[in-house]
Amino acid sequence: MPQTTQTTETTPTTASAANSFTFKDWEEHPVGPEGVFPRLAQAKVTNAFTGALTAPATTCAYTVAYTGEAAGTFAGMELVTGTVDGREGAFVLEERGSFDATGTHCDFTVVPGSGTGGLIGLRGSGSFVHRYGDTSVEYAFDFAFTPAATAAGAPVAAPAAAPADQSA
Repeated sequence: MPQTTQTTETTPTTASAANSFTFKDWEEHPVGPEGVFPRLAQAKVTNAFTGALTAPATTCAYTVAYTGEAAGTFAGMELVTGTVDGREGAFVLEERGSFDATGTHCDFTVVPGSGTGGLIGLRGSGSFVHRYGDTSVEYAFDFAFTPAATAAGAPVAAPAAAPADQSA
């Protein structure tokens, strides 16, 4: 039976130069015909984070929906391997955002249960706003660790038992 857990206080960070990331690589490919709207594209992106979240090279996969030449929305997943508040491991961020001719706005959430290593039990969310022309993007990230994961370094709830095979 899964256990109910309490979480520790959330550690907020604010968007600042101390918490920022840069785009290391952006590779985008159209899905379907180009030059018509709406249209779709897939993008593979690599970012480098500094600050409360530190990762030298993340791996992102986005689906982009263009509603105009420089406007649309996107959704994707970002695999982050690095540190959060000095703890090492990996986790996945789910991201959703929009963009127009001035820049990009994105909200992201830690995928529950995706933390490994010292990041088991990580939960959190954040956001960023990127203005075109900026080389560095400031982000905010509010995060916490479940107490059991913090104390034991292990998953908090035991998985449900699999049903016995009764096909004999």
